Amino acid sequence: MDTSALQYDVIVVGGGPGGIGAAVAAARQGAHTALLERGGVVGGMLTAGQVQPILGSVAPGSFYDEVVSLLSRGHEDMPPVNTHNGVEVQVDPEQAKERLLRLLIDSGVEVYLHTPVVEVLVEEDRVTGVLAGSAVGLQEFRASVIIDATGDGSAAAMAGAEFEIGRESDGRCQPATIEFIVDHLDPERAISCWGGSDPVKLPDGREYRQVCKEAAASGELPSNVTIVRLHQTYYADERNVNATQANGFDTLSPTDEARAQLLLREQIDMIVAFLRKHAPGFENCRVKSSGAAIGVRETRRITGMDRVEDIDVETGRKRPDVVVHNAWFLIDIHNPAGGGQAEKFAQPAQPYDIPYGALVARDLDGLMMAGRCISGTHRAHASYRVMAICLAIGQAAGTAAALSVKHNCSPRQLKASLVQEALLAQGVKLFD
Repeated sequence: MDTSALQYDVIVVGGGPGGIGAAVAAARQGAHTALLERGGVVGGMLTAGQVQPILGSVAPGSFYDEVVSLLSRGHEDMPPVNTHNGVEVQVDPEQAKERLLRLLIDSGVEVYLHTPVVEVLVEEDRVTGVLAGSAVGLQEFRASVIIDATGDGSAAAMAGAEFEIGRESDGRCQPATIEFIVDHLDPERAISCWGGSDPVKLPDGREYRQVCKEAAASGELPSNVTIVRLHQTYYADERNVNATQANGFDTLSPTDEARAQLLLREQIDMIVAFLRKHAPGFENCRVKSSGAAIGVRETRRITGMDRVEDIDVETGRKRPDVVVHNAWFLIDIHNPAGGGQAEKFAQPAQPYDIPYGALVARDLDGLMMAGRCISGTHRAHASYRVMAICLAIGQAAGTAAALSVKHNCSPRQLKASLVQEALLAQGVKLFD
């Protein structure tokens, strides 16, 4: 063993919702845990990406409930927003930056910011550590279990794990987006819109969604921006805007990502001009802030010992080795080749189970996944990629990683029943 390396039981790569859930759970189970985040804040899309509301749901008692309670503190007077997308949970990104970091540190996690992983160490088909850069130079980190919570599955790919990208027919991925907040709205008149199926109407009787489609067709909006979603925040005079869209870029390429980001930021001005002209209450709106990180919906899905299948999401399949129970969100496939939805509308889903094997890399010992890079199909991924489900996946992965250390076995050898027992002891509901 290299005594110069930094030694941990569990290393979590990536500080988004899945990574936070994994790191907190592992540390609370007694594992010496490090979280390596390439950026300057934790929270991922929830903070750096300014993605809100939190969407999706899982069975009661999971880490999702804890995070919602934490982030909604001080905003108890905000009534729940229920839409076709389910319950929408608002976020103040600035508050979340502090509260989530405090949660990690208070749970005993050692957090490394500005520490991107540049190499994953593998010995005889077992992942043993990572090399990561920081202001102090290149550092070696060793651990019994590595959890890839990068979203992109970057650590797993560096280790040589198998993966899939995009839809099975042509490899195309869902488009990227930069979300932003506009303020200076008239609270009494400002509309909201949760998506392309929302029938909200303008004062003249026209449907807002139809006005968006016509603007995209005429060039007033970008041609692939066929709906401008306007989500309520904690503050009545602002909305979170989910509308910009970049199709066909390889967001795993740093230079392609830069080109996509430029396109998306150019679209913001067109969208704001559209809102000032057409959306009641938005006449004087301005951009308050925008995500510092590009919102990537889909890249790698790491091949696991099991996976979440289309039929699971469509029929609400229950699994004997469940570690996330009654996960639910629509099958929300933003069109990889144009505007709107790939299947015309987001398709229905039934509350389904995520099995333990979908979180465990198939061909490498010591490697797990948390968040949207777990093992599943393109269509199933379009449901489980949302933050509520990723938080619960992270909790399950971190719990399993700590148990693997405790029982001196790899995650591939660990019995799912042990993970279930630990999650049930944490108050997580796993069975009907």
